[in-house]
Amino acid sequence: MKKILFAVAASAAVLATSSAFAAPDDAGTSYIGLGVVGSHYKFDVPNTTTSSDRSGDKATGKIYAGYNIDKTWAIEGGYTDFGKKGYDYTVGTGAGHIQTDAYSYYLAGKGSFAVNEQISLFGKLGVARNHNAVSTTGIASVSGSDNKSALYGSIGAEYAVNKNVKVSLEYENYGKNNIDVGRKNGAITAGLRYNF
Repeated sequence: MKKILFAVAASAAVLATSSAFAAPDDAGTSYIGLGVVGSHYKFDVPNTTTSSDRSGDKATGKIYAGYNIDKTWAIEGGYTDFGKKGYDYTVGTGAGHIQTDAYSYYLAGKGSFAVNEQISLFGKLGVARNHNAVSTTGIASVSGSDNKSALYGSIGAEYAVNKNVKVSLEYENYGKNNIDVGRKNGAITAGLRYNF
């Protein structure tokens, strides 16, 4: 994940040499973007005797789009694929495996505050539709596939490379899943977007 974040930052640095000034987004314009999402996983299987770590991190992807109502307010929607993550465990002499496959859709209002001509802070608030499919082998009893709507929120900062290109770093909270195994609520996202 560090290599991917470094690649996004390096790309932004190269693009930054093309312009020293970037105006705020114009009203009535739209944007599309891609993001690298770092999320945390945790597997709580009771009474396990496994010595391996029950938690970990995973880098996945996100695609999003938005519409700028004016220089401060926008509407944004996106799809985040959290991917699959698994955990092998033992209980006594019995072995098993638990795996999750998660993704989310979200729709949110976005408010931005310009710090200077290139940097702005933003927050997003809306709703996420979370999906978390859990499958197990062995003796674990947690399984199922379910969808849940939850409150979505985000805070972050954007850097305007030029009038059309912006890079961002944000913390997103997608809310809980019905099955609380695997992906946790929060994620850190590095984004690159194009305004048109």
